[in-house]
Amino acid sequence: MRPENQSSMSQVLLLGLPIPPGQQGVFFTLFLAMYLTTVLGNLLIRLDSRLHAPMYFILSHLAFSDVSLSSVIVPKMPMNMQTQHQSISYMGCISPLYFFIHFAGHDNFLLAVMSYDRYMAICHPLYYTTIMREGLCSLLVAGSWIVACVHSLIHTLPLVRLMRPENQNSVSQFLLLGLPIPPGQQGMFFTLFLGMYLTTVLGNLLIILLIRLDSRLHTPMYFFLSHLAFSDISLSSVTVPKMLTNMQTQEQSISYVGCITQLYIFILFVGLDNFILAVMAYDRYIAICQPLHYTTIMREGLCVLLVAGSWILSCGNALLHTLLVGQLSSCADNTITHYFCELAALMKLSCSDTSLNEMVIFTEGGMIFFLPFSSILCSYIRIATIILRVPSTKRLSKAFSSCGSHLSVVFLYYGTATGVYFFSSSWGSKDIIASVMYTVVTPMLNPFIYSLRNRDIKQALEMCVNRVKFFKQQPLNPHVSIRSIVR
Repeated sequence: MRPENQSSMSQVLLLGLPIPPGQQGVFFTLFLAMYLTTVLGNLLIRLDSRLHAPMYFILSHLAFSDVSLSSVIVPKMPMNMQTQHQSISYMGCISPLYFFIHFAGHDNFLLAVMSYDRYMAICHPLYYTTIMREGLCSLLVAGSWIVACVHSLIHTLPLVRLMRPENQNSVSQFLLLGLPIPPGQQGMFFTLFLGMYLTTVLGNLLIILLIRLDSRLHTPMYFFLSHLAFSDISLSSVTVPKMLTNMQTQEQSISYVGCITQLYIFILFVGLDNFILAVMAYDRYIAICQPLHYTTIMREGLCVLLVAGSWILSCGNALLHTLLVGQLSSCADNTITHYFCELAALMKLSCSDTSLNEMVIFTEGGMIFFLPFSSILCSYIRIATIILRVPSTKRLSKAFSSCGSHLSVVFLYYGTATGVYFFSSSWGSKDIIASVMYTVVTPMLNPFIYSLRNRDIKQALEMCVNRVKFFKQQPLNPHVSIRSIVR
Protein backbone atom coordinates (compact mmCIF):
# COMPACT_ATOMS: atom_id res chain seq x y z
CA MET A 1 0.00 0.00 0.00
CA ARG A 2 1.80 3.09 -1.28
CA PRO A 3 0.77 6.74 -1.85
CA GLU A 4 -0.33 7.71 -5.33
CA ASN A 5 2.39 10.32 -5.87
CA GLN A 6 5.32 7.98 -5.40
CA SER A 7 7.92 6.98 -7.98
CA SER A 8 7.59 3.21 -7.69
CA MET A 9 10.32 0.73 -8.45
CA SER A 10 9.12 -1.54 -11.25
CA GLN A 11 12.28 -3.56 -11.98
CA VAL A 12 15.82 -4.35 -10.81
CA LEU A 13 18.98 -4.93 -12.86
CA LEU A 14 21.08 -8.04 -12.20
CA LEU A 15 24.72 -7.50 -13.23
CA GLY A 16 25.46 -11.23 -13.01
CA LEU A 17 28.87 -12.88 -12.66
CA PRO A 18 32.05 -10.94 -13.59
CA ILE A 19 32.68 -13.02 -16.75
CA PRO A 20 34.66 -11.68 -19.74
CA PRO A 21 32.44 -11.24 -22.83
CA GLY A 22 34.34 -13.85 -24.85
CA GLN A 23 33.79 -16.60 -22.28
CA GLN A 24 30.03 -16.28 -21.88
CA GLY A 25 29.34 -19.44 -23.90
CA VAL A 26 31.79 -21.56 -21.88
CA PHE A 27 30.31 -20.51 -18.56
CA PHE A 28 26.77 -20.90 -19.91
CA THR A 29 27.50 -24.54 -20.82
CA LEU A 30 29.24 -25.15 -17.48
CA PHE A 31 26.40 -23.81 -15.31
CA LEU A 32 23.76 -25.50 -17.45
CA ALA A 33 25.51 -28.86 -17.04
CA MET A 34 25.88 -28.33 -13.28
CA TYR A 35 22.20 -27.46 -12.96
CA LEU A 36 21.04 -30.50 -14.94
CA THR A 37 23.34 -32.73 -12.87
CA THR A 38 21.86 -31.29 -9.69
CA VAL A 39 18.29 -31.89 -10.81
CA LEU A 40 18.75 -35.38 -12.26
CA GLY A 41 21.08 -36.57 -9.50
CA ASN A 42 18.74 -35.56 -6.70
CA LEU A 43 15.67 -37.03 -8.41
CA LEU A 44 17.21 -40.54 -8.54
CA ILE A 45 16.89 -41.04 -4.76
CA ARG A 46 13.15 -41.78 -4.92
CA LEU A 47 13.47 -44.65 -7.41
CA ASP A 48 14.76 -47.47 -5.16
CA SER A 49 12.29 -48.89 -2.60
CA ARG A 50 15.20 -50.25 -0.52
CA LEU A 51 16.05 -46.67 0.38
CA HIS A 52 12.72 -46.04 2.15
CA ALA A 53 14.39 -45.69 5.56
CA PRO A 54 14.48 -42.67 7.94
CA MET A 55 17.88 -41.49 6.71
CA TYR A 56 16.87 -41.65 3.05
CA PHE A 57 13.44 -40.17 3.79
CA ILE A 58 15.21 -37.11 5.19
CA LEU A 59 17.75 -37.24 2.38
CA SER A 60 14.96 -37.18 -0.22
CA HIS A 61 13.65 -33.94 1.28
CA LEU A 62 17.17 -32.53 1.28
CA ALA A 63 17.45 -33.48 -2.39
CA PHE A 64 14.16 -31.76 -3.19
CA SER A 65 15.34 -28.69 -1.28
CA ASP A 66 18.61 -28.67 -3.23
CA VAL A 67 16.76 -28.93 -6.55
CA SER A 68 14.47 -26.09 -5.54
CA LEU A 69 17.34 -23.94 -4.27
CA SER A 70 19.20 -24.32 -7.57
CA SER A 71 16.03 -23.75 -9.58
CA VAL A 72 15.41 -20.43 -7.86
CA ILE A 73 18.64 -18.79 -9.08
CA VAL A 74 20.41 -20.86 -11.76
CA PRO A 75 17.89 -20.79 -14.68
CA LYS A 76 17.74 -16.99 -14.59
CA MET A 77 21.53 -16.68 -14.64
CA PRO A 78 22.22 -18.68 -17.89
CA MET A 79 19.23 -17.00 -19.51
CA ASN A 80 20.72 -13.58 -18.78
CA MET A 81 24.07 -14.77 -20.20
CA GLN A 82 22.45 -15.74 -23.47
CA THR A 83 19.96 -12.90 -23.93
CA GLN A 84 21.97 -10.11 -22.23
CA HIS A 85 18.67 -9.07 -20.72
CA GLN A 86 19.55 -8.26 -17.12
CA SER A 87 16.30 -6.75 -15.83
CA ILE A 88 13.97 -8.51 -13.42
CA SER A 89 10.62 -7.25 -12.18
CA TYR A 90 10.08 -6.15 -8.60
CA MET A 91 7.85 -9.15 -7.85
CA GLY A 92 10.26 -11.37 -9.75
CA CYS A 93 13.00 -10.20 -7.39
CA ILE A 94 11.09 -10.47 -4.09
CA SER A 95 9.66 -13.93 -4.82
CA PRO A 96 13.04 -15.61 -5.58
CA LEU A 97 14.45 -13.93 -2.49
CA TYR A 98 11.74 -15.50 -0.34
CA PHE A 99 12.21 -18.96 -1.82
CA PHE A 100 16.02 -18.67 -1.70
CA ILE A 101 15.98 -17.86 2.03
CA HIS A 102 13.34 -20.54 2.57
CA PHE A 103 15.21 -23.39 0.89
CA ALA A 104 18.58 -22.27 2.27
CA GLY A 105 17.11 -22.41 5.77
CA HIS A 106 15.38 -25.70 4.96
CA ASP A 107 18.73 -27.18 3.93
CA ASN A 108 20.19 -25.98 7.20
CA PHE A 109 17.51 -27.62 9.35
CA LEU A 110 17.49 -30.87 7.36
CA LEU A 111 21.25 -31.23 7.79
CA ALA A 112 20.71 -30.93 11.55
CA VAL A 113 17.93 -33.55 11.41
CA MET A 114 20.18 -35.92 9.45
CA SER A 115 22.89 -35.44 12.06
CA TYR A 116 20.41 -36.39 14.80
CA ASP A 117 19.37 -39.45 12.79
CA ARG A 118 23.00 -40.61 12.47
CA TYR A 119 23.55 -39.97 16.19
CA MET A 120 20.62 -42.23 17.10
CA ALA A 121 21.71 -44.93 14.62
CA ILE A 122 25.27 -45.09 15.98
CA CYS A 123 24.89 -44.24 19.68
CA HIS A 124 21.51 -45.90 20.33
CA PRO A 125 21.19 -48.66 17.70
CA LEU A 126 18.83 -50.84 19.77
CA TYR A 127 16.30 -48.01 20.12
CA TYR A 128 16.74 -46.63 16.60
CA THR A 129 13.59 -48.12 15.04
CA THR A 130 11.53 -47.18 18.09
CA ILE A 131 12.72 -43.57 18.28
CA MET A 132 13.09 -42.77 14.57
CA ARG A 133 9.61 -43.94 13.70
CA GLU A 134 7.63 -42.63 10.75
CA GLY A 135 5.69 -40.08 12.79
CA LEU A 136 8.81 -38.49 14.31
CA CYS A 137 10.56 -38.31 10.93
CA SER A 138 7.53 -36.63 9.38
CA LEU A 139 7.30 -34.25 12.33
CA LEU A 140 10.98 -33.28 12.08
CA VAL A 141 10.71 -32.63 8.34
CA ALA A 142 7.43 -30.75 8.75
CA GLY A 143 8.98 -28.64 11.50
CA SER A 144 11.88 -27.82 9.20
CA TRP A 145 9.45 -26.65 6.51
CA ILE A 146 7.43 -24.50 8.91
CA VAL A 147 10.44 -22.87 10.61
CA ALA A 148 12.03 -22.20 7.21
CA CYS A 149 8.80 -20.55 6.01
CA VAL A 150 8.65 -18.29 9.05
CA HIS A 151 12.37 -17.46 8.80
CA SER A 152 12.12 -16.44 5.14
CA LEU A 153 8.97 -14.46 5.81
CA ILE A 154 10.64 -12.47 8.60
CA HIS A 155 13.37 -11.37 6.17
CA THR A 156 11.11 -10.82 3.13
CA LEU A 157 8.31 -8.69 4.59
CA PRO A 158 10.59 -5.97 6.05
CA LEU A 159 12.46 -5.87 2.74
CA VAL A 160 9.19 -5.22 0.90
CA ARG A 161 8.89 -2.15 3.10
CA LEU A 162 12.48 -1.05 2.46
CA MET A 163 12.54 -1.59 -1.33
CA ARG A 164 11.04 1.78 -2.12
CA PRO A 165 12.49 5.01 -3.50
CA GLU A 166 13.80 7.44 -0.92
CA ASN A 167 11.71 10.34 -2.18
CA GLN A 168 8.33 8.69 -1.66
CA ASN A 169 5.78 9.75 0.95
CA SER A 170 5.12 6.29 2.39
CA VAL A 171 2.10 5.25 4.42
CA SER A 172 3.25 4.96 8.04
CA GLN A 173 -0.04 3.95 9.63
CA PHE A 174 -3.72 3.17 9.03
CA LEU A 175 -6.84 4.00 11.00
CA LEU A 176 -9.18 1.18 11.96
CA LEU A 177 -12.75 2.46 12.31
CA GLY A 178 -13.81 -0.74 14.07
CA LEU A 179 -17.35 -2.08 14.38
CA PRO A 180 -20.32 0.25 13.68
CA ILE A 181 -21.28 0.52 17.38
CA PRO A 182 -23.14 3.54 18.86
CA PRO A 183 -20.94 5.48 21.34
CA GLY A 184 -23.19 4.73 24.32
CA GLN A 185 -22.95 0.96 23.80
CA GLN A 186 -19.16 0.63 23.65
CA GLY A 187 -18.92 -0.78 27.17
CA MET A 188 -21.59 -3.42 26.56
CA PHE A 189 -19.98 -4.63 23.32
CA PHE A 190 -16.54 -4.56 24.94
CA THR A 191 -17.78 -6.90 27.68
CA LEU A 192 -19.53 -9.11 25.12
CA PHE A 193 -16.50 -9.55 22.86
CA LEU A 194 -14.15 -9.95 25.82
CA GLY A 195 -16.34 -12.77 27.14
CA MET A 196 -16.47 -14.41 23.71
CA TYR A 197 -12.70 -14.16 23.30
CA LEU A 198 -11.99 -15.61 26.74
CA THR A 199 -14.47 -18.42 26.02
CA THR A 200 -12.69 -19.13 22.75
CA VAL A 201 -9.23 -19.21 24.29
CA LEU A 202 -10.14 -21.15 27.44
CA GLY A 203 -12.44 -23.58 25.63
CA ASN A 204 -9.90 -24.45 22.95
CA LEU A 205 -7.04 -24.60 25.46
CA LEU A 206 -9.10 -27.03 27.52
CA ILE A 207 -9.56 -29.22 24.45
CA ILE A 208 -5.82 -29.23 23.74
CA LEU A 209 -5.03 -29.97 27.40
CA LEU A 210 -7.49 -32.86 27.61
CA ILE A 211 -6.17 -34.39 24.40
CA ARG A 212 -2.61 -34.20 25.69
CA LEU A 213 -3.42 -35.62 29.14
CA ASP A 214 -5.73 -38.48 28.21
CA SER A 215 -4.01 -41.29 26.30
CA ARG A 216 -7.40 -42.53 25.04
CA LEU A 217 -7.64 -39.35 22.95
CA HIS A 218 -4.33 -39.98 21.17
CA THR A 219 -6.08 -40.85 17.92
CA PRO A 220 -6.05 -39.17 14.49
CA MET A 221 -9.41 -37.43 14.99
CA TYR A 222 -8.33 -35.72 18.22
CA PHE A 223 -4.88 -35.02 16.80
CA PHE A 224 -6.55 -32.97 14.06
CA LEU A 225 -8.95 -31.46 16.58
CA SER A 226 -6.06 -30.17 18.71
CA HIS A 227 -4.59 -28.40 15.67
CA LEU A 228 -8.00 -26.93 14.83
CA ALA A 229 -8.29 -25.65 18.42
CA PHE A 230 -4.84 -24.04 18.20
CA SER A 231 -5.75 -22.46 14.87
CA ASP A 232 -8.99 -21.06 16.33
CA ILE A 233 -7.13 -19.54 19.27
CA SER A 234 -4.61 -17.93 16.92
CA LEU A 235 -7.29 -16.67 14.52
CA SER A 236 -9.17 -14.91 17.31
CA SER A 237 -5.98 -13.61 18.92
CA VAL A 238 -4.92 -11.89 15.69
CA THR A 239 -7.97 -9.60 15.54
CA VAL A 240 -9.98 -9.49 18.78
CA PRO A 241 -7.37 -8.10 21.26
CA LYS A 242 -6.61 -5.16 18.94
CA MET A 243 -10.33 -4.50 18.52
CA LEU A 244 -10.90 -4.55 22.29
CA THR A 245 -7.94 -2.22 22.84
CA ASN A 246 -9.31 0.24 20.30
CA MET A 247 -12.73 0.17 21.99
CA GLN A 248 -11.26 1.08 25.36
CA THR A 249 -8.54 3.55 24.38
CA GLN A 250 -10.21 5.06 21.28
CA GLU A 251 -6.75 4.79 19.66
CA GLN A 252 -7.61 3.55 16.19
CA SER A 253 -4.19 3.73 14.53
CA ILE A 254 -2.12 0.73 13.49
CA SER A 255 1.34 0.87 11.92
CA TYR A 256 1.99 -0.24 8.35
CA VAL A 257 4.14 -3.18 9.45
CA GLY A 258 1.58 -4.14 12.09
CA CYS A 259 -1.21 -4.02 9.52
CA ILE A 260 0.65 -6.15 6.95
CA THR A 261 1.71 -8.63 9.65
CA GLN A 262 -1.86 -8.89 10.92
CA LEU A 263 -3.09 -9.48 7.37
CA TYR A 264 -0.56 -12.27 6.79
CA ILE A 265 -1.26 -14.09 10.07
CA PHE A 266 -5.02 -13.71 9.59
CA ILE A 267 -4.96 -15.25 6.09
CA LEU A 268 -2.61 -17.96 7.36
CA PHE A 269 -4.96 -19.18 10.09
CA VAL A 270 -8.12 -18.75 8.01
CA GLY A 271 -6.53 -21.04 5.42
CA LEU A 272 -5.31 -23.44 8.11
CA ASP A 273 -8.84 -23.72 9.53
CA ASN A 274 -10.04 -24.42 6.01
CA PHE A 275 -7.59 -27.28 5.41
CA ILE A 276 -7.97 -28.80 8.89
CA LEU A 277 -11.75 -28.96 8.45
CA ALA A 278 -11.23 -30.84 5.19
CA VAL A 279 -8.71 -33.21 6.80
CA MET A 280 -11.15 -33.92 9.65
CA ALA A 281 -13.89 -34.71 7.14
CA TYR A 282 -11.53 -37.12 5.36
CA ASP A 283 -10.70 -38.77 8.70
CA ARG A 284 -14.42 -39.31 9.43
CA TYR A 285 -14.96 -40.66 5.92
CA ILE A 286 -12.25 -43.29 6.39
CA ALA A 287 -13.52 -44.18 9.88
CA ILE A 288 -17.11 -44.74 8.73
CA CYS A 289 -16.73 -45.94 5.16
CA GLN A 290 -13.53 -48.02 5.56
CA PRO A 291 -13.42 -48.96 9.27
CA LEU A 292 -11.34 -52.13 8.77
CA HIS A 293 -8.55 -50.17 7.05
CA TYR A 294 -8.74 -47.10 9.31
CA THR A 295 -5.64 -47.81 11.42
CA THR A 296 -3.68 -48.76 8.32
CA ILE A 297 -4.63 -45.67 6.30
CA MET A 298 -4.71 -43.04 9.05
CA ARG A 299 -1.30 -43.92 10.45
CA GLU A 300 0.78 -41.43 12.41
CA GLY A 301 2.98 -40.45 9.48
CA LEU A 302 0.01 -39.60 7.25
CA CYS A 303 -1.66 -37.54 9.98
CA VAL A 304 1.50 -35.49 10.52
CA LEU A 305 1.92 -35.11 6.76
CA LEU A 306 -1.65 -33.86 6.32
CA VAL A 307 -1.24 -31.28 9.07
CA ALA A 308 2.19 -30.22 7.78
CA GLY A 309 0.79 -29.88 4.26
CA SER A 310 -2.00 -27.70 5.64
CA TRP A 311 0.54 -25.42 7.32
CA ILE A 312 2.73 -25.16 4.20
CA LEU A 313 -0.17 -24.43 1.83
CA SER A 314 -1.58 -21.86 4.27
CA CYS A 315 1.81 -20.13 4.56
CA GLY A 316 2.19 -19.98 0.78
CA ASN A 317 -1.36 -18.70 0.28
CA ALA A 318 -0.93 -15.98 2.91
CA LEU A 319 2.43 -14.92 1.48
CA LEU A 320 1.01 -14.61 -2.03
CA HIS A 321 -1.82 -12.30 -1.01
CA THR A 322 0.36 -10.27 1.35
CA LEU A 323 3.02 -9.60 -1.29
CA LEU A 324 0.39 -8.59 -3.85
CA VAL A 325 -1.22 -6.16 -1.40
CA GLY A 326 2.23 -4.71 -0.64
CA GLN A 327 2.52 -3.63 -4.29
CA LEU A 328 -0.67 -1.57 -4.33
CA SER A 329 -0.58 2.23 -4.20
CA SER A 330 -2.81 3.89 -1.61
CA CYS A 331 -4.58 7.23 -1.89
CA ALA A 332 -4.51 10.03 0.66
CA ASP A 333 -7.25 8.28 2.67
CA ASN A 334 -5.74 5.69 5.01
CA THR A 335 -8.95 4.89 6.91
CA ILE A 336 -9.87 1.19 6.97
CA THR A 337 -13.62 0.66 7.42
CA HIS A 338 -13.08 -2.51 9.40
CA TYR A 339 -11.93 -3.68 12.84
CA PHE A 340 -8.76 -5.31 11.47
CA CYS A 341 -6.54 -5.17 8.37
CA GLU A 342 -8.70 -7.28 6.13
CA LEU A 343 -7.75 -8.03 2.53
CA ALA A 344 -10.84 -6.60 0.82
CA ALA A 345 -10.79 -3.47 3.00
CA LEU A 346 -7.13 -2.78 2.12
CA MET A 347 -7.83 -3.25 -1.58
CA LYS A 348 -10.57 -0.61 -1.41
CA LEU A 349 -7.98 1.98 -0.28
CA SER A 350 -5.84 1.45 -3.36
CA CYS A 351 -5.70 3.92 -6.24
CA SER A 352 -3.80 1.49 -8.47
CA ASP A 353 -5.17 -1.34 -10.58
CA THR A 354 -6.35 -4.22 -8.37
CA SER A 355 -7.34 -6.53 -11.22
CA LEU A 356 -4.40 -8.87 -10.51
CA ASN A 357 -5.36 -9.10 -6.83
CA GLU A 358 -8.97 -9.79 -7.72
CA MET A 359 -7.97 -12.43 -10.25
CA VAL A 360 -5.78 -14.18 -7.67
CA ILE A 361 -8.60 -14.06 -5.11
CA PHE A 362 -11.11 -15.56 -7.52
CA THR A 363 -8.76 -18.21 -8.96
CA GLU A 364 -6.18 -19.25 -6.36
CA GLY A 365 -8.36 -18.20 -3.42
CA GLY A 366 -11.33 -19.97 -4.96
CA MET A 367 -9.35 -23.19 -5.32
CA ILE A 368 -7.94 -22.91 -1.78
CA PHE A 369 -11.44 -22.60 -0.31
CA PHE A 370 -13.80 -24.45 -2.62
CA LEU A 371 -11.70 -27.59 -3.15
CA PRO A 372 -11.57 -28.40 0.59
CA PHE A 373 -15.23 -27.40 0.88
CA SER A 374 -16.11 -29.76 -1.96
CA SER A 375 -14.13 -32.56 -0.32
CA ILE A 376 -16.05 -31.96 2.92
CA LEU A 377 -19.38 -32.19 1.12
CA CYS A 378 -18.34 -35.29 -0.81
CA SER A 379 -17.14 -36.95 2.40
CA TYR A 380 -20.42 -36.32 4.18
CA ILE A 381 -22.49 -37.36 1.18
CA ARG A 382 -20.57 -40.62 1.12
CA ILE A 383 -20.97 -41.01 4.90
CA ALA A 384 -24.73 -40.41 4.61
CA THR A 385 -24.94 -43.01 1.84
CA ILE A 386 -23.19 -45.63 3.99
CA ILE A 387 -25.26 -44.85 7.09
CA LEU A 388 -28.57 -45.05 5.18
CA ARG A 389 -27.79 -48.66 4.36
CA VAL A 390 -27.87 -49.57 8.07
CA PRO A 391 -31.46 -50.10 9.34
CA SER A 392 -30.87 -48.60 12.80
CA THR A 393 -32.94 -45.58 13.82
CA LYS A 394 -30.76 -44.84 16.84
CA ARG A 395 -27.57 -44.91 14.81
CA LEU A 396 -29.14 -42.81 12.07
CA SER A 397 -30.30 -40.07 14.45
CA LYS A 398 -26.99 -40.04 16.31
CA ALA A 399 -24.89 -39.93 13.13
CA PHE A 400 -26.96 -37.25 11.44
CA SER A 401 -27.03 -35.18 14.62
CA SER A 402 -23.23 -35.24 14.75
CA CYS A 403 -22.85 -34.52 11.05
CA GLY A 404 -25.47 -31.78 11.23
CA SER A 405 -23.55 -29.97 13.97
CA HIS A 406 -20.31 -30.23 11.99
CA LEU A 407 -21.95 -29.11 8.77
CA SER A 408 -23.65 -26.16 10.46
CA VAL A 409 -20.26 -24.75 11.49
CA VAL A 410 -18.84 -25.56 8.05
CA PHE A 411 -21.64 -23.68 6.31
CA LEU A 412 -21.34 -20.80 8.77
CA TYR A 413 -17.59 -20.57 8.25
CA TYR A 414 -17.59 -20.96 4.47
CA GLY A 415 -20.78 -18.95 3.89
CA THR A 416 -19.58 -15.81 5.66
CA ALA A 417 -16.04 -16.07 4.28
CA THR A 418 -17.37 -16.49 0.73
CA GLY A 419 -19.66 -13.51 1.15
CA VAL A 420 -16.82 -11.29 2.35
CA TYR A 421 -14.21 -12.23 -0.24
CA PHE A 422 -16.33 -12.95 -3.30
CA PHE A 423 -19.39 -10.69 -2.88
CA SER A 424 -18.08 -7.92 -0.62
CA SER A 425 -18.65 -5.21 -3.25
CA SER A 426 -22.41 -5.83 -3.11
CA TRP A 427 -22.59 -6.30 0.64
CA GLY A 428 -21.21 -2.94 1.68
CA SER A 429 -20.88 -2.58 5.48
CA LYS A 430 -22.46 -5.98 6.12
CA ASP A 431 -19.15 -7.71 5.40
CA ILE A 432 -17.88 -6.39 8.76
CA ILE A 433 -20.64 -8.22 10.60
CA ALA A 434 -20.07 -11.30 8.47
CA SER A 435 -16.37 -11.23 9.37
CA VAL A 436 -17.30 -11.34 13.05
CA MET A 437 -19.08 -14.64 12.43
CA TYR A 438 -16.04 -16.55 11.17
CA THR A 439 -13.35 -14.72 13.19
CA VAL A 440 -15.08 -14.55 16.59
CA VAL A 441 -18.26 -16.65 16.71
CA THR A 442 -17.15 -19.78 14.86
CA PRO A 443 -13.89 -20.28 16.86
CA MET A 444 -15.96 -19.88 20.05
CA LEU A 445 -18.53 -22.48 18.96
CA ASN A 446 -16.03 -25.08 17.80
CA PRO A 447 -15.15 -26.39 21.31
CA PHE A 448 -18.84 -26.95 22.05
CA ILE A 449 -19.79 -28.48 18.72
CA TYR A 450 -16.72 -30.63 18.07
CA SER A 451 -15.69 -31.55 21.59
CA LEU A 452 -17.90 -30.78 24.55
CA ARG A 453 -20.75 -32.77 23.01
CA ASN A 454 -18.38 -35.67 22.45
CA ARG A 455 -18.56 -38.60 24.88
CA ASP A 456 -14.78 -39.19 24.93
CA ILE A 457 -14.07 -35.54 25.72
CA LYS A 458 -16.67 -35.56 28.48
CA GLN A 459 -15.12 -38.65 30.03
CA ALA A 460 -11.64 -37.11 29.85
CA LEU A 461 -12.96 -33.93 31.48
CA GLU A 462 -14.69 -35.88 34.26
CA MET A 463 -11.51 -37.86 34.88
CA CYS A 464 -9.42 -34.68 35.19
CA VAL A 465 -11.99 -33.09 37.54
CA ASN A 466 -12.06 -36.23 39.70
CA ARG A 467 -8.26 -36.24 39.88
CA VAL A 468 -8.23 -32.62 41.01
CA LYS A 469 -10.88 -33.32 43.67
CA PHE A 470 -8.97 -36.41 44.85
CA PHE A 471 -5.71 -34.49 45.30
CA LYS A 472 -7.52 -31.71 47.16
CA GLN A 473 -9.16 -34.17 49.55
CA GLN A 474 -6.09 -36.37 49.98
CA PRO A 475 -4.25 -35.49 53.25
CA LEU A 476 -0.56 -34.89 52.96
CA ASN A 477 1.28 -38.03 54.11
CA PRO A 478 5.02 -38.24 53.56
CA HIS A 479 4.88 -42.05 53.80
CA VAL A 480 2.50 -42.36 50.84
CA SER A 481 4.20 -42.36 47.47
CA ILE A 482 2.97 -40.29 44.58
CA ARG A 483 2.65 -43.41 42.44
CA SER A 484 0.23 -44.97 44.93
CA ILE A 485 -1.88 -41.79 45.00
CA VAL A 486 -2.15 -41.72 41.22
CA ARG A 487 -3.18 -45.38 41.22
